Amino acid sequence: MAIGAGNKVEGGCLCGAIRYTVTGPEMFTSQCCCKDCQKATGTGHTTIIGLRREQLDLRGDPKTYTNGGDTGGKVTRHFCGECGGRLYTTGDLPGDEVLILQAGSLDDPNVVSPESVIYVKDAPSWDFFDPDLPKFEAMQPRER
Repeated sequence: MAIGAGNKVEGGCLCGAIRYTVTGPEMFTSQCCCKDCQKATGTGHTTIIGLRREQLDLRGDPKTYTNGGDTGGKVTRHFCGECGGRLYTTGDLPGDEVLILQAGSLDDPNVVSPESVIYVKDAPSWDFFDPDLPKFEAMQPRER
């Protein structure tokens, strides 16, 4: 499944203080196993959706936390200051024009399906992935 061209989906944080609308289609949907995602979510991986910044219509003012990523660039996580619900990530890579949305923040996360697993080098041995998905040791190569 995919968001699809012209389709709109809704989402937001746990308490509802921040809401958003996404206008499709997404660039990619992956399961990310990097150490940062593990620490930020408290689990083995998170499902992420790559979007162009203009596809996100955000209502509310998220708080941010910035740290250094695996590639050496800055990574900024955007979350609700009230409930702590993670919303999206921005960073030096892939750049200002792209953001990475947390699929779990969608009202209906079933509108997307992962197409790959990234950072499997960091995946815990107990985490499970669809055996049919392509797996990448680090970031999946992207065509520009």
